[in-house]
Amino acid sequence: MRFTCNGAPVDCDPAHLVVAGWTGRDRAAVQHHIEELAELGVAPPSTVPLFYRCVPALLTQGEQVAVLGGDSSGEAEPLVLIASGRRYLGLGSDHTDRKLEAVSVAASKQLCAKPVAAELWPWEEVADHLDRIEITSDIWEGGDWVRYQSGSLAAIRPLESLIEGAGLERLAQDGGAAMLCGTFAAIGGVRPAARIRMAMHNPVRDRSITLTYQAEALEVVA
Repeated sequence: MRFTCNGAPVDCDPAHLVVAGWTGRDRAAVQHHIEELAELGVAPPSTVPLFYRCVPALLTQGEQVAVLGGDSSGEAEPLVLIASGRRYLGLGSDHTDRKLEAVSVAASKQLCAKPVAAELWPWEEVADHLDRIEITSDIWEGGDWVRYQSGSLAAIRPLESLIEGAGLERLAQDGGAAMLCGTFAAIGGVRPAARIRMAMHNPVRDRSITLTYQAEALEVVA
């Protein structure tokens, strides 16, 4: 994969991909998300946070992904990438099959591609104000874009603690590693969406990273 960081190319095909779940810093918010998903039949987590291992080939920079059926949706999340000994912050989507999620969260994570933006920020440029970074997402619904998620990284467990909990630095020694770091509750509830756009804004440096993609539903046959 080819990323861009401050105009310079960063080539990396991570050997490991971790998807962190249940990462809310506010216990009440985490419980709300658990209850939100429980309404869809998703079993509560055994512990929080959880770190799901996924095949790194799921990462994509394409503008379209293929999904099985019409029961999937994306989630805007900070992306931590460690490549050649350097850390970067980016933006990605933990696209998830909501129907399969009711059977197995781990399997639902593994089933769908994970779109990521091509732009990265150097870790050292954001490390001292990570909590101020804002992420939003919109879905195409009813013929218009509708706000789906909104929050700052202050609502997510400190990224440093997630990196440590996932053992990401250790994993990165074997060809690089990437981690999607969790998300915010969906405004109006979790629901499928075929088109999604998201943005990560750094108000300190007045910079943004954006990501837009579409999910093509493949017919489910038996």
